[in-house]
Order: sequence, then structure tokens, then C-alpha cells
Amino acid sequence: MKPVKIRDLEIGSGIPKICVPITGTTEEEIQKAAEAAVGSPADVVEWRADWYEDIFDIGKTEETLKKVRDILGEAPLLFTFRTAQEGGEKSIAPDEYVKLNQRASRTGLIDLVDAEMSAGDSEVKSIINTAREYGVKVIVSYHDFHKTPEKDEIVSRLCRMQELGADILKIAVMPQSRKDVLALLEATEEMTAEHADRPVITMSMSGQGVISRLCGEVFGSALTFGTAGKASAPGQMEAEELRTMLKLLHKNM
Repeated sequence: MKPVKIRDLEIGSGIPKICVPITGTTEEEIQKAAEAAVGSPADVVEWRADWYEDIFDIGKTEETLKKVRDILGEAPLLFTFRTAQEGGEKSIAPDEYVKLNQRASRTGLIDLVDAEMSAGDSEVKSIINTAREYGVKVIVSYHDFHKTPEKDEIVSRLCRMQELGADILKIAVMPQSRKDVLALLEATEEMTAEHADRPVITMSMSGQGVISRLCGEVFGSALTFGTAGKASAPGQMEAEELRTMLKLLHKNM
């Protein structure tokens, strides 16, 4: 598996990297959250743009994005509009979803962009093609906030993301039992051992799945999500605690 390099960061080697989300609704809240992220152990900062009240005003969005970039300095920035169908804050038409992500790549202000696999193959490929023109890496993702698919289905979805051309593959699912958490971990191990030639990010959400956010180095998940303020998904730990746990596991492996 070949790591993905973003600025001075390698995703897919060593201790799993920590991504901290920005979830403010106003420009002021977003800037404060960005400042908190800079003061945290974050390796990557994710702007969850679907939370932003003016996200559909392109001028305001680009202005806010520039302010976030200025605050973050050289920290890698992931742009994510999580759609309502995958647990996000807002609905958006597929063509507008593609345009929004393409515009984010064209600003030159982001390092990564998230493309939901459920948007459709042609839509995801359009996002990837534009991102590549501007040197932006793409995380192709899938989220299920209701259940955990069978292990083989998880592996199949991750393989499809790889076929579509994602730089990084991501899946997040909701467990209904401890066996669901085990299914996610088994799928992660199988994918990284037998199929993936690029980094994989997996997580089982909620408190029941929190172990999956800690043991990525064992099973093959390259990045995990922590908080420096408001969480963007169930089960996220505070980033400082998360860093401590990851280092302890790494030290004793």
C-alpha cells in the first residue's frame, strides 16, 4: 500500500493520523473552530461545509474558505459537504453537489475533497478529474448511520471506491451489536491485506464502535476523527485523548 502525501503529511504510514472537524454554522463560529483545531493535535482539519449557513452563496463560501486557510497555515485541509442522505446537515441536487466540490478544488485553498460514492459513478469521477487538475487528493466515502453492512459488502464498496480512482477510501457505519464492530474490523483487515493499494479509512460509529477509532494501526485504517469542539459524528473522542491512546498502542505494538 502506497501512502498519500499531502504537504508534509503521509497518510497511510505510521500512527493513524487524526482529523478534526470544523462544524460552525456562521463565519465567526467557523473561524473559532479553525483556531481550536490549530491548537489541537490535528494532523488534518476537515471543514464540514454542510453546516455553514451560507454554503450555497459561492462568494461567501470562498471568502470563508480563505479565512479558514489563513488560520490553518500549512495544516492539510479537507473540504467536505456531507449530504443529508449520508448524515449531513443539508440536501443538495447531484449536479450542484458536483459543482460545489469542483469549485472548492479550483480555489487552490484545499488539499483534500470528500466525494460521496452514493452521488453516482459519473459524478464522483467528475469531482476526481477536477481535483486532479488542481493537485487536490480525493477521499471517496460511504456512510451508513443506520446499520453495518455484511463484511463482504463493506469490502466490495471499498474496492469500488478504488476502481473509481479515489486517492483514499473511506467507510463509516453504525453498529447495532458488537458483532457489527467486528465485521467492520474484519473488512478493514481483509481490504488492506488483500485488495488496497492506497490508504483506507474505516470506522464504526457511536460509543459501541469507539474501539475502531483507536485500533487503526492494528487493522489497517490510516486516519481517525477526533474533536476540538463539536463532534461531527457519533463516537468521536477528544483529540488530545485520542492522540494519547494512539501513541500508547503504537509504543506497545
